[in-house]
Amino acid sequence: SAPVNVTVSLSDADLAFLMAHDSDPFNRWQAAQDYATRILTAGVKALRAGRRMSRPSEFMAAMRATVFDESLEPAFRAQMLALPQETELARVIGHDVDPAAVHRAAKVLARGLGTALGDDLADLYNQLLSPREPYEPSGPQAGRRALRNGALALLTERGRPEDTARLDRHYNTARNATDEIAGLALYAHLKGPARTAAFEGFHKRWADDHLMIDHWFSFQASSSQASALAAVKRLTRDPLFSMRNPNKVRALLVTFATANPLNFNSADGRGFEFISAKVRELDAINPQVAARLLGAFRSWRTLETGRRDEARRVLGELARAKPLSRDVYEIVERIIA
Repeated sequence: SAPVNVTVSLSDADLAFLMAHDSDPFNRWQAAQDYATRILTAGVKALRAGRRMSRPSEFMAAMRATVFDESLEPAFRAQMLALPQETELARVIGHDVDPAAVHRAAKVLARGLGTALGDDLADLYNQLLSPREPYEPSGPQAGRRALRNGALALLTERGRPEDTARLDRHYNTARNATDEIAGLALYAHLKGPARTAAFEGFHKRWADDHLMIDHWFSFQASSSQASALAAVKRLTRDPLFSMRNPNKVRALLVTFATANPLNFNSADGRGFEFISAKVRELDAINPQVAARLLGAFRSWRTLETGRRDEARRVLGELARAKPLSRDVYEIVERIIA
């Protein structure tokens, strides 16, 4: 069925109450997503106007009531900890979108949540999945792993030295791929020698496993660091990457274009230029995959003026390029129109 946007007249207090008390888990999760989205959209406006972003204590309290409620399934509590994605927030805003402001707002809220729940999150992390517990691919244990990794993510956002040390221990002592991948995903947004060592070690350990290496590519492509574009360019020359392998293209290039709105939509247009060039290169190899990569530009009209002008320029240059396959030409013409 076609998606719809539902406008509700619930107050912040109503949403906080539903987050903490609704008997239906989905409604509880939806209330949390709606409340977080409300906070984030207001935060984006505040940050763009040069004001501080609000982090309502009611939201933090409602989140605490759910996350530490041991009568609830760990997997559900892990879902509650996950804030709306930046791409989803941009879709909700819908026009004059500044991806940098969206990213800042998301970081402020995540850091605030990690700080507000900090010590209790650390205790929860330590309580879950004892190192002496044998690994099992069971639902209950997977739920506890998800909750533990969710707590780790928010504590890492808090950014204290003990939080960085916790991530180092988590990654270096991981006894299963889920924990190892979760740790590597968090390293992608950090700087420093520990991050470098983690990615180098992962590459060496999993070089013969194509699925794991896809994670290695995608985490670097989705990094919020300013160096992400340079890293992606470097990774296109990695021996494990091939433009003739659709899975590798999706892991690296499609991830950068669709899951890294901050760097793909950089104000200088370099992210647009890079992906446009790769669309042309890929068009000569696999027009269908090239067309899918080009689809990352579909939301260009929703961007703020400067980024929108850069996207229009790059798309116009691509439309005039020769030769283009029918797949790519039709997509670029449709996107511009």
